[in-house]
Amino acid sequence: MKNKHALYFTVLITTLLFSCKNETKEVKPTETIEEKALRIHNKVITIDTHNDINVDNFTDSINYTQRLETQINLPKMEEGGLDVTWLIVYTGQDSLTAFGYEKATKNAMDKFDAIHRLCEQIAPDKIELALSSDDVKRIHDSGKKVAMIGVENAYPIGEDLSNFKKYYDLGARYISLAHNGHSQFSDSNTGEKDSTWLYNGLSDLGKKGIEEMNKLGIMIDISHPSKEAMKQMIASSKAPIIASHSSARALCDHSRNLDDEQLLLLKENGGVVQTVAFSSYLNTKKHEARNAYMKDIYSKVADSLDVTLYERSEIGKLTDNEKKAFFANYTKVKKLGEELVTTDTNAPPAVNVSDFIDHVDYLVELIGIDHVGLSSDFDGGGGIEGWSDASETFNVTLELVKRGYSEEEIAKLWGANLLRVLDEVQAISKTL
Repeated sequence: MKNKHALYFTVLITTLLFSCKNETKEVKPTETIEEKALRIHNKVITIDTHNDINVDNFTDSINYTQRLETQINLPKMEEGGLDVTWLIVYTGQDSLTAFGYEKATKNAMDKFDAIHRLCEQIAPDKIELALSSDDVKRIHDSGKKVAMIGVENAYPIGEDLSNFKKYYDLGARYISLAHNGHSQFSDSNTGEKDSTWLYNGLSDLGKKGIEEMNKLGIMIDISHPSKEAMKQMIASSKAPIIASHSSARALCDHSRNLDDEQLLLLKENGGVVQTVAFSSYLNTKKHEARNAYMKDIYSKVADSLDVTLYERSEIGKLTDNEKKAFFANYTKVKKLGEELVTTDTNAPPAVNVSDFIDHVDYLVELIGIDHVGLSSDFDGGGGIEGWSDASETFNVTLELVKRGYSEEEIAKLWGANLLRVLDEVQAISKTL
């Protein structure tokens, strides 16, 4: 009888414990995909490697502390959880003459000055310039946003190689040797249009420029130079390189994207390609259908605002004042136009975040998670449905979580890979 009571007591306790365990399991809240994505988004450092600027937005009265019409500014970075913005010193291509270089130098210096003014005078309590990965982590931990500087087109450097050191001292941590048009350093991807090249890759000056960037610890950006120039850069460079804003050519056949041969060379080199949220570089068919439909919408909006719009190919021919007027109104016209078609069932679908992450998936599959990153090209033509400005940055992380990427993988995509390359480039510079 004693054993029977003991057995009964044991069964009762076991049943109660099992029931309590099940009850605890049942009432435990399950993390939704959105909650998981938000947790990861808030934890990782999010870095966008390409955001263009207009110096008119860096004044005492108009600046990035305000929620401007620009795609990138501090309020929108806060709203979207974007931690680091690479602000771009961009100069369009002009004649390969002393006069052209001199004019371009002023443009570049104005943009360097604007970025320093934002970080040092306008909003030093909100954003700080970083020069290394340690700076990025320190500034991020302090609660401030992080600015870094990239140079899109080495054209304003002229033929004086000492200007690379000048740019480095001003904070430049990546430089592209060309943009849309052949520079004194390198052929551009635009040569594909008519197979016209100046150097069949790099000029002799360009090869010296690669040496200078290696010595200084400046990352070499291959997003705009030609394929042959890119191959020569990899062969010449002693350090890893980056594509600051390019996608996969296998998915979208545009000269600004990288084909599989280039991507595999990039992997072997140890570099990283920053997939770009630029509509026409992601899905040509969708982009062209949507663009054709929206052209009439944008025209009507522009007419109502008494604003003149230009084709992308025409922008380079505009005067400085015309360019300023165009870029000041472009984002506003585009935003109003998109709002007009939100309920228009006839409007073709826009290129969106899903199309963007399709490129990420392809790149990761081909070259591995350690060689892929993310960029927008905001205020330079970039922006897609779902990531139309910095305030929507979370949507990118959400799509990555939906695709099954882990927290560690998302951290790499959002910037850890890019910072790893920067560390390696700077470490190699110390040995030269």
